[in-house]
Amino acid sequence: MSKPTIAMLWVEGPLSYLEQLCIQSFLDVGHDVVLYHYGEVQNVPAGVTLAHGNEILNRDNFIKHGRTNSLALFSDVFRYHLLTKSENTIWADTDAYCVKPFETETGHYFGWESERHINGGVLGLPSDSPALGGLLKMTEDEFTIPEWYRERVKNKMRARAQAGHPTHVSDLPWGTWGPQAVTHFLHKSGESKYAFAREVLYPVPFEHRRKIVNALKRDKVDTYLTENTTSIHLYGRRMRRMLAKRNNGIPEEGGLFHSLLTKHGIDPTQAPVISRDAAVE
Repeated sequence: MSKPTIAMLWVEGPLSYLEQLCIQSFLDVGHDVVLYHYGEVQNVPAGVTLAHGNEILNRDNFIKHGRTNSLALFSDVFRYHLLTKSENTIWADTDAYCVKPFETETGHYFGWESERHINGGVLGLPSDSPALGGLLKMTEDEFTIPEWYRERVKNKMRARAQAGHPTHVSDLPWGTWGPQAVTHFLHKSGESKYAFAREVLYPVPFEHRRKIVNALKRDKVDTYLTENTTSIHLYGRRMRRMLAKRNNGIPEEGGLFHSLLTKHGIDPTQAPVISRDAAVE
């Protein structure tokens, strides 16, 4: 079987060098990349196939997370619909850097980000996956009460709904339709058995993300990476914010991030990081 196609979403606006790097990393190991969008997108690497998001999900409004104003909720729904309509395709967020080609014999491709959660930042599921079916059904209702919540919490939410004040998903904690839901439905269906160890897709812990940029911490970051690592999560929203505030938006020379840009021929001055939330993250 040929390498899976990598599907991504950037609703609109210019890509920064962070997204360029991640997209180019997939191209450079031989994956075809399809970047879905709804508005005009700039700074797209050569070789990427652009496709309008309406091919997957026809929307004129985009759900945003209440606290962060992020479009991650819409991105969650989009990837679930995409996987039901695509063959030999793996979803990747635009902050997933590819170390090695992604390969799967079952169509499953995902991994543990922490001891509690399987992340969907990189997500491959067969179109007939029971977990995928559960994710789709749940996200049909923006006021759904997550079935994995404790009964006490669900009762409070039911009472609010009966009083005419249902809780919208945008007001729920971060990751409710993302890692929390993915983990729940993969456990429920038994498909969690396919989840990779953290070293494969999320080797650098969230709390150590700054070390990806820091030249003095390069050796420490390298210890997280193993021969099994196929991707490095770059924590896009937080990383962009951090990069925009230091060194004129340019990563420290000698750090892992800077070396990856050099490896793939990405000039950070040509597509600077802007201190704002990402278009989809």
